[in-house]
Amino acid sequence: MKKLLDELIEKNRHLTKKGKVADYIPALKKANSKDLGICIIDMKGNIYTSGEYKTKFTIQSISKTLSLMLAIMDNGVEKVFSKVGMEPTGDAFNSMYKLEMPDVYKPLNPMINAGAIVVTSLIKGESSEEKFERILNFFRKITCNNKLNLNEEVYLSEKETGNKNVAMAYLLKDMGILEGDVEEILDIYFKQCSIEVDCIDIANIGLFLANRGKILKTGEAITTDYIARIVKTLMVTCGMYDFSGEFAIRIGIPAKSGVSGGIMASVPHRMGIGIYGPSLDEKGNSVAGYEVLEDLSKKLNLSIF
Repeated sequence: MKKLLDELIEKNRHLTKKGKVADYIPALKKANSKDLGICIIDMKGNIYTSGEYKTKFTIQSISKTLSLMLAIMDNGVEKVFSKVGMEPTGDAFNSMYKLEMPDVYKPLNPMINAGAIVVTSLIKGESSEEKFERILNFFRKITCNNKLNLNEEVYLSEKETGNKNVAMAYLLKDMGILEGDVEEILDIYFKQCSIEVDCIDIANIGLFLANRGKILKTGEAITTDYIARIVKTLMVTCGMYDFSGEFAIRIGIPAKSGVSGGIMASVPHRMGIGIYGPSLDEKGNSVAGYEVLEDLSKKLNLSIF
């Protein structure tokens, strides 16, 4: 496996030149566009790595999978999906125009920004500090990494430049979907996206989902098989933004990307995969990371379809 990963990283590294690092969040511009790394953790606990797998990056939209789990655990499936839909949008992750359409009365799914902001608003706590602490501790438990923490620079950068997310949140408030203080909810959301991880951390998230909501090392069930299945299904239909359909056909693995260059993938009953490549395509997905995952899926016959 190690030899295969080394081959795939080197084969696809040249593709990092075809994309560009996200620059609309100024702090993300500092990433090295040539970086490319991968980690696989299988159901026996074996860890295989290659490339820049130790490089730290912020979790960004991959966080949406875990915040959704926590929100469902706090409120139940019915309450959460009364506020956000389950359908793909076919639009960019930060699009908001469908919220103004007469037949749409809530964000179409939890993997776009509008839906994710609503999900974050549903996480329980007496204060914004307590809510974020619950999110951070939940992430730490699932990644098996108690050192996971907030990247203050990226958080402040997102907060300063996240005008479209602010506009979305106030529109959602006006529509009666978002409950609570808008600025407080946005602050928690920006912090959630700015938690710092590496490929091993996100591979552990993928493994947790592959193992039906249980921590492999301890056997502890953090969430139910049903909730883990909801998240994996939404990853298939919506996890790669408006590229999700083609991704499902070509690769066929539940996956979630983030604009810092991470891709978290979960192969049910087999493995968790974490990939990092900050050079992005026009959809906001890692250019080389996508190709590494496609090659890996073909070589190991990973498609769930």
